[in-house]
Amino acid sequence: MKTISESRAFGGVQGVYSHNSAATGTEMTFGLFLPEASEEGAVPLVWYLSGLTCTHENAMVKAGAQRWAAEAGIAVVFPDTSPRGPGVANDDAFDLGQGAGFYVNATQKPWAPHFRMWDYVTEELPRVLFGAFPLAEEAQAIMGHSMGGHGALTIGMSFPGRFKSVSAFAPICNPTASDWGRKQFTAYLGPDEAAWAPHDATLLVKKRGFDGPILIDQGTQDQFLELLKPEALAEAMATTRQGGAFRMQKGYDHSYFFVSSFMEEHMAFHAKAIYG
Repeated sequence: MKTISESRAFGGVQGVYSHNSAATGTEMTFGLFLPEASEEGAVPLVWYLSGLTCTHENAMVKAGAQRWAAEAGIAVVFPDTSPRGPGVANDDAFDLGQGAGFYVNATQKPWAPHFRMWDYVTEELPRVLFGAFPLAEEAQAIMGHSMGGHGALTIGMSFPGRFKSVSAFAPICNPTASDWGRKQFTAYLGPDEAAWAPHDATLLVKKRGFDGPILIDQGTQDQFLELLKPEALAEAMATTRQGGAFRMQKGYDHSYFFVSSFMEEHMAFHAKAIYG
C-alpha cells in the first residue's frame, strides 16, 4: 500500500492511499479519515460509497463528513467507484464504465476482467483496512449517495450482522425498473434479469430487509427523481414494515450541497447505532 497524502483535519488525519487490487486487477485509490481517538485504539468505521462520475475524492472534499466523524470518534472510508486505467474498458457515456461501477461484479465482456466492485468493497478493501489501520471490524456502518446509496443499501442488506446501520442520500432505489440500472445491469450482468435482483434495494427490502435502522434523505427538487424512483423503495419499506425513516427534504437537489446539509444528522444516526 502506498501513502499518497496525509493531512491533519479536525484533530485526526485525512489520508489518501493506493494499493494493487486482486479483485479489479488495477491499482485502486481510497480516502480514509481517522479521528484523533484512533491514536488510542481501534475506532468504528463508516463506509461512504460515492455516485456516478465520482472518484474517492468527491465526497472526501465536499461532503463535510470529517467534522462530524471526528466528534463521534468514527473513521470514514471513501472508496473509488470503479477500476480505472488505460487497459480498463470504458464508455463515452458518463453512466457506464469508469466512474460507474454500480457496485456489482461484471460477468459480461468487456467489463468482466476489471469491474468487480462488489468483491472489492465487500471483501478485498475490508481486509486491507482492518489489516493496516486501527479500526474496529465489529463496529461498522455504511452510507452512500446516488449510485453509492444504491450500493450502501444493497450491500447492507446482503451481509446481515456486518453493519449496525445504513443510510443514503438520494439513492437509486429501484434500478431494475430504471434507466439508471437496466442499462448498466444489461451491460455488466447480461440480459437475465434474475441476475439483477440481488442489486435492487426495493426488491431486497421485500425479500429480506435490513437487520438494523435505515435513514434515507431525498430532495424534492432532485433533477433525477424519475431515475431514482424513491417512491418504490418508500412503498416497500412501508409494506414490509422495515424499520427506518425515508425523508423527503423540500427544495433540495442532487448535489453535494444537499449531502453536506444533512451529513451531521447521518453521522449522528450512525453513531447512535454503533454506540447504542
